[in-house]
Amino acid sequence: MNVNPHHEHEFEAAPGLPEALPSGERLLWQGAPDWQQLALHVFHVRTLSVYFIAMMLLQLLYLLGEAQARLLVPMLTSLALSLLALGVLTAMAWSTARTALYTLTSKRMVMRIGVVLTLTFNLPLRMVAAASVKPRAQGFGDIALKLAGEDHIAWLNIWPHARPWYLKNPEPCLRCIPNALVVGERLLQAWRECNPGVAAMLGDVTDDLPTGLHTPQHSPS
Repeated sequence: MNVNPHHEHEFEAAPGLPEALPSGERLLWQGAPDWQQLALHVFHVRTLSVYFIAMMLLQLLYLLGEAQARLLVPMLTSLALSLLALGVLTAMAWSTARTALYTLTSKRMVMRIGVVLTLTFNLPLRMVAAASVKPRAQGFGDIALKLAGEDHIAWLNIWPHARPWYLKNPEPCLRCIPNALVVGERLLQAWRECNPGVAAMLGDVTDDLPTGLHTPQHSPS
């Protein structure tokens, strides 16, 4: 079990839970995003590093004819601004991971998120229509939840804990969690217990996670 308690959440009845679990509800898993994976795949630090290096090389080629004194200042300015941008994004990844905690119980998925303003979303498993698992290297991955019915959570309220590019019908997403496929299996088992008699259909997937909960590959980035 991978928990992420911090002193600013001491008001919680238990880490990640605003209230103690009711009788009969079991805690199945808790976990948090990995900040390095968030930096790479959500805040795109590596991609932006390559972009900044390419832009600085082009700038250097453009300024090669200039005197050394006139070359040094703009190059150092570009380097400083690039490092500042990458530093801010890395800090955002670290803060996002530090303040987030995902909790799977036998009845619901609870997402405690928010760097400045902490929000807690309770997502009953009986209201989950589908789940998509995106595996990544070293066992990390994303799990997006498609909610049934007309009610949806605003995309801005859950970003970056949202499936990318699903703006019209936002899907809450567990981002960059360890052992994502194992968590997906536990989610499927809990969903089946909450939805007895509902047939699980086999999706066109690479993972053996059928649905009612299906796992089509999507591409969180």
